[in-house]
Amino acid sequence: MNLRQIEVFRAVMATGSITKAATLLHVSQPGVSRLIRHLELQLGVALFERRTGRLVATPEAHTLQQEVDKVYRGVRQVQDVASNLRFGAHATLRVLSSANTALDLVPRAIARLLEKYPHAQVSFEAVPTREIVKSLVAEEADVAISSASLDHPVLDVQVFGQWTLMCALPPGHALANAKRLDLAAALRERLVLYSPEAPQSRIIDAWLAERDIARRRSVEVRSGYAACSMVAHGAGVAFVDDLSARAFQQGRLAIAAIPKAPRFDLLSVSNVNRPLSALGQTFLKMVREELRSLQATAL
Repeated sequence: MNLRQIEVFRAVMATGSITKAATLLHVSQPGVSRLIRHLELQLGVALFERRTGRLVATPEAHTLQQEVDKVYRGVRQVQDVASNLRFGAHATLRVLSSANTALDLVPRAIARLLEKYPHAQVSFEAVPTREIVKSLVAEEADVAISSASLDHPVLDVQVFGQWTLMCALPPGHALANAKRLDLAAALRERLVLYSPEAPQSRIIDAWLAERDIARRRSVEVRSGYAACSMVAHGAGVAFVDDLSARAFQQGRLAIAAIPKAPRFDLLSVSNVNRPLSALGQTFLKMVREELRSLQATAL
């Protein structure tokens, strides 16, 4: 049986009439009759008996109907999935993120994505940069949002925004009350520093070298949010990305703008051999929109 035969057979079984089945399918009555006769010849059994102007399904027809219904449900499911591919419904998306973009930016975009596509499924994980590269190259993830530069021949890396370095101070700190941050004075404070591979670490080292200031290390961390927490508890002064500062609980920190503050690219990353789905493209659009919304809010 082909799909057209299945459709006509189901219509006749449902209506009990060639005429009604033709009306339901928007086809001619003779066409339905011919198809049913051909099907009976093909199967070698009678599917319907004609009794006083009406059709009565035979036991063989009822047996066939049970199997036809299973196939039809499967076909409908395939049709539904196919029709929803362009809209992202029922699709899946595997998202990776740097620590700072995982705090607020990416969750906001994912929440919006699921509002639009409630049947979509998203897996999300914040991982180090080296794990982002490894997973995307192995095609174990679809897309990543990174605040650190990365490079690999099979990765498609696109800049969609920037993050800015800011100074996090304990509330009430004298430097927080000035109209313009005294960077040299801030660098003489006890500092919350970063592991050497972090971009903040390179910038802080350059500032210290330019001003011939001895490093006063208090604690070393691996993320801007951890630095914010250390500052909030009085461990020192930190230079943090604006995304981490925005995600930290307001009132627990004083955030000061840095004169001529360094800026770093925010990147969307995917595998060139695995083009993003419509769902993935919509996600990136929402990430860009949420970044603009976040950074339009004053700290």
